[in-house]
Amino acid sequence: MGGDSVLAYTSSSSSEDVVSLSEQDFPHESIDSSVSSGDEEGLSNILGNGSGINGMIYLNSACHLSTIDEAAERQRSKVYSEVFRSYEELQSRIGRLEGAKNKILSYTPGSWVDKKGGMDLSDYDVPNATSLLLIGPKGSGKSSLVNNISRALENDAPPSGRAQVSYNYAAGEGTCFLHEYLIPRGSGSFCLYDTRSFSTDSSENQKMLKRWMTKGVRHGELVGRKSDNMTLKARLKCKARRCFSSSQFRAVDFVIFVVNGISVLESMNSDDEKQQYSEMIASNINNPLLSFKDDKPVVVITHGDLLSLSDRVRVRTYVGELLGVCPTRQIFDIPENNESSTTLAIYDMLTHCLDRADRNLPAKDWSMTMAKVCAIVHLLFWIVMAMFVISGFFGFHTRPSVTSSIEEVEIPSSMDDVEWAEIRHLWSD
Repeated sequence: MGGDSVLAYTSSSSSEDVVSLSEQDFPHESIDSSVSSGDEEGLSNILGNGSGINGMIYLNSACHLSTIDEAAERQRSKVYSEVFRSYEELQSRIGRLEGAKNKILSYTPGSWVDKKGGMDLSDYDVPNATSLLLIGPKGSGKSSLVNNISRALENDAPPSGRAQVSYNYAAGEGTCFLHEYLIPRGSGSFCLYDTRSFSTDSSENQKMLKRWMTKGVRHGELVGRKSDNMTLKARLKCKARRCFSSSQFRAVDFVIFVVNGISVLESMNSDDEKQQYSEMIASNINNPLLSFKDDKPVVVITHGDLLSLSDRVRVRTYVGELLGVCPTRQIFDIPENNESSTTLAIYDMLTHCLDRADRNLPAKDWSMTMAKVCAIVHLLFWIVMAMFVISGFFGFHTRPSVTSSIEEVEIPSSMDDVEWAEIRHLWSD
């Protein structure tokens, strides 16, 4: 999605695409054709020179495998055509760009929730801001994606971008701290979390992802590894002293898996260690911790601006087959440019993520809520009781002595002892 001008490309080189499509099909030899052409010698060889039923079983198996290969080949061709047409469809929707932008800007957490089973919005545990986690291998373009999204939704986005981009990721350290980016800036609708890239050690990746998906993410938190050398650990420790770390943890509401399209293409055309890139992608995206019920992470392919359109289509088709996700609905091609088609692809990707985040909001645990209420009521009861006891204790010691007061008052023994002349003024006045 996004990138080159599709309409011009199809009009000038449609025949070239047809040829390239046929060249990408996996070649095979059809056993059916050899038999139907009357090649009795080939048939005799297949049957094992008249060996009988064993040869016939082999023939049936070979024909069955050929049929499966043909069906798989047709499916690949169909998917390739659908992916190619998606670029044309994207161009045709450029006029709806402003509407797609307004839809995202009007989003609030839980506003797209799918109310089912008689549940209302109050029955869901709605976050203050929907958190989208960006993960991927080193050099995949996570920070660049943050800047592209920021430019697409913010009119005052800085030209240099909000996220620090490593232009020579082979020599640099990349992102080593978790960075939170509210989109749009200063709003409370949703936020992106830029993270540290994957390690070559799969166990470290598993541990890192488990911590984020179970405990949440926090802005400014250092992401260290045991495999980091002593020099890097010392530098990161020094940076951490000057870095503000938020005390608020945010639960991850959906995941964006970012991959480098050039690296994927090299992995497709290579038989050596470069294939490890595809293996790493597949092993990490199939981590059940990253899925929300049946929804796997969305995949963003970057660096498409450095590839031809046909290669971009090949990469999306290959990644879809590798990961088992739909390449036209769950894999988004977002190159590094400012074209309208790229901006629309960003809106489509965010719409997909926010919709899935609201769809998978967890329901409130009312049992835990009632337990908390009971605990608070119990605590308040004992506080009130303590106040009564304390007030009673101090009140007892501060009351005047009734006995002493009575002793000081002289009570006349009879009416004759009253000096009426002395107290006459009390009623005469």
